[in-house]
Amino acid sequence: MTEAEETLKPAPDVEALEQEGEIAADYLEGLLDIADMDGDIDMDVEGDRAMVSIVGVKGTELVGPDGEVLEALQELTRLAVHRRTGERSRLMLDVGGFRERRRAELTKIGKAVAGDVKRSGQPKALEPMTPFERKVVHDAVAAAGLRSESEGEEPNRFVVVLPA
Repeated sequence: MTEAEETLKPAPDVEALEQEGEIAADYLEGLLDIADMDGDIDMDVEGDRAMVSIVGVKGTELVGPDGEVLEALQELTRLAVHRRTGERSRLMLDVGGFRERRRAELTKIGKAVAGDVKRSGQPKALEPMTPFERKVVHDAVAAAGLRSESEGEEPNRFVVVLPA
């Protein structure tokens, strides 16, 4: 995005994002009650998206293998927000810090692969990832001065890091 396009981009509607977070928190509290699970809900706004976290939950049932349950729970929560607001939600859900730990891990992977590609001059493909994971890797590769592309079809979509 050019600087001119960036300045024309509307500022995020923080009030609307906070409302998304509140709707999501109510929905998730209801799910925790139904599942008879303890946990607290934290809400925040980062950039142009609402961030909701379930903290203090014991076990990994809400994350699942490789975050699969977390992804499904996020989609259900987005649908609940959409049903109430009529607007598509880009809400990000985290459970027990899973996404933050995964973000740090993927940033390291992105930087390491970018270094490998810079040295070898050869493109390198990574394993299939979720949209969240691909975004983190794309950002890390861009920060390292290289470019990357997503290829393939869901759920087997993956990142390819390209030489400069």
